[in-house]
Amino acid sequence: MRTLATPDLDHRPAWWRDADWGLVIGALGLSLIGALLVYSATRADSGTTYLIRHLVNLAIGISLAAVVMQITPHALRVLSPLAYLGGLGGLIAVLGPLGSTINGSRSWIQVPIGMSIQPSELTKISVILALATLFAAPIDRGERLGLGRLALGAVLAGVPILLVLRQPDLGSAAVLAVLVGGMFVVTGIRARWILLGIVLAAGAAVAAWFSPLLSAYQRDRITVFLHPETDPQGIGYQITQVAIAIRRGGWTGTGLFEGPSTQGGFIPFQETDFVFSVAAEELGYLGALGIIIVYAFLVGRTVLVGIRGNDAFTHLVAAGVATWFTAQVVENIGMNLQLTPVTGLPLPFLSYGGSSMFACWLAIGLVLSVHRHRPRR
Repeated sequence: MRTLATPDLDHRPAWWRDADWGLVIGALGLSLIGALLVYSATRADSGTTYLIRHLVNLAIGISLAAVVMQITPHALRVLSPLAYLGGLGGLIAVLGPLGSTINGSRSWIQVPIGMSIQPSELTKISVILALATLFAAPIDRGERLGLGRLALGAVLAGVPILLVLRQPDLGSAAVLAVLVGGMFVVTGIRARWILLGIVLAAGAAVAAWFSPLLSAYQRDRITVFLHPETDPQGIGYQITQVAIAIRRGGWTGTGLFEGPSTQGGFIPFQETDFVFSVAAEELGYLGALGIIIVYAFLVGRTVLVGIRGNDAFTHLVAAGVATWFTAQVVENIGMNLQLTPVTGLPLPFLSYGGSSMFACWLAIGLVLSVHRHRPRR
């Protein structure tokens, strides 16, 4: 019975009732923290320019997620071939006359409205949809995936990975590979196939090193990771300055907008690749740990959506998004801490950049869609 003290929750829109608000609040919180960090890293030279752009990108990203969450999983499966072809089209276009080279990688397409699009970020969405659609139907029928379907999945995943390597963008290719690996594991394939995949991936990495797929710039990044002193004025300088900033922060940080390295502009591309160093310097180890905990919560909520789902499509989409976010966070924070090579990967939700923000919020929209429209028991 309804009373005056109890609001009628049934009058709320369905999307409001059914949304996973923990997921939304986690992603929004990271995005707003990112706005502060981006502003801190750029305010001395650019005022509020990057802050405003970051917030505009956030607004667009949230709008995209709101649209995607209204689409039913059935419709997503129908649209997945178009999304996959669109992703391939973007990767092919970036290698042609439309592509622009920045920091050694031909990964961007300049658009007339004064911004650039990085197709490799959006391709993660199309690969998740393609593999989830390919694998879901037989799994729901209780069938084990056959070698033919697994091979087709490997081809569907391998083509965009090779195109991304061709740019070359080693970091994005690695994240795509981990994302695909996570989805293959969720299908329940035999351990020997997983082991074979790991061996093939390792072989592909070795082959890429000795082939023209990696540019001299990419090879230098890996070499400098092992020996920073070999490039004291370039990438080595960048790595050294990031280490200084992180050490300076200590446990409690220097205070927001008070970091000497950040405010002095000593770290190139700090608002993108090295935004985590802003948090470590100005918010301290405790603030940086808090950000990592929010990421863990976000991934955990995504995994929970997958576990609660009643069909394979839900499991696969959640697995793809969770492994994507985990791999990219580990790689980005790892390169800030000198644990992994500098690959130019943005930190999801925090780093400045429209393509990354759009892709991450589209991923949130996918998870919200499969959560909203899952069959109720």
